[in-house]
Amino acid sequence: MRWPRWLIIDPFIAMLLGVVALAALLPVRGTAASVAGVVASVGIALLFFLHGARIAPAAALAGARHWRLHTVVLSTTFVVFPLLGLAVGLISPQLLPADLYQGVLFLCVVPSTVQSSIAFTSIARGNVPAAVFSASFSNIAGIALTPLLAVLLMADTGDLRLTAGSIGSIVGQLLLPFVAGQLSRQWTAGWITRHKSLTSMVDRGSILLVVYTAFSAGIVAGIWQQISVGQLLILAATVSALLAVVMGLLFGVSRLLGFDHADRVATVFCGAKKSLATGLPMAAVLFSPQLLGLLVLPLMIFHQIQLIVCAALARWWSGRATTAEAETGQPAAAG
Repeated sequence: MRWPRWLIIDPFIAMLLGVVALAALLPVRGTAASVAGVVASVGIALLFFLHGARIAPAAALAGARHWRLHTVVLSTTFVVFPLLGLAVGLISPQLLPADLYQGVLFLCVVPSTVQSSIAFTSIARGNVPAAVFSASFSNIAGIALTPLLAVLLMADTGDLRLTAGSIGSIVGQLLLPFVAGQLSRQWTAGWITRHKSLTSMVDRGSILLVVYTAFSAGIVAGIWQQISVGQLLILAATVSALLAVVMGLLFGVSRLLGFDHADRVATVFCGAKKSLATGLPMAAVLFSPQLLGLLVLPLMIFHQIQLIVCAALARWWSGRATTAEAETGQPAAAG
């Protein structure tokens, strides 16, 4: 039997699961945990430096004129998603533990992805310059908006640590490295382009270390004894429903606004996705280590589901465009 092409199991998700298993068997403790936390903080700063160095302002600004598309994407990412997260709260007491629900709320305030949004938009014959701008601007805005929205939505949890110190951590670990990366592009952009595999290892290594320290702290604190398999299945169904509702809304709104095919593709892929690469480091700054594992679990599950759904949709859109071109002998019409 051949593995279905639409069923993509992201290798990075497999590595994340391996790290979670390692944390369960060999959790880091005591002084080693403190050292790992410091290394993870340095890795987060390096990760955001690389984000800044990768995003080319000229390429992003090329798609800036599509203001209606960007308004829809940003409104979905930072308004519609949080409102849906609050709506989940109406039923969550009967379905999900409080910490998992807080994780769903955090998922809802995380910015969009960059690389995969652009890649899927390209595969589906969408507006790539607009996707570059929307996804990039979402991540830049998220450095400020994600912590602020987390405070507004999660103020009743004792896990959120937005103090003067944590604000300084956000600036020091996220914003300043990002700005430094932007300013360094003249010297670093070419090197990063030539060494994609090395920078990818730094990216993923930083996130894996954050996950390992977070889940180790959870194991040591005994929080995983509070979750059942049934609750994990309910969580997966909940985040799947969130993705389905948002994608349906984006389909409808983009049609209502008269977007052509290319703009509709960019709107759906940029507006419906959430960034694991940005969300995990932000969570590490905002939340206590003991409960961080539970709080990022919804985002990890959502990440895998969105990859499967968006890959299938991108291939379907691409196939439809190819068929149209073969039948007409002309590039596929927008729409």
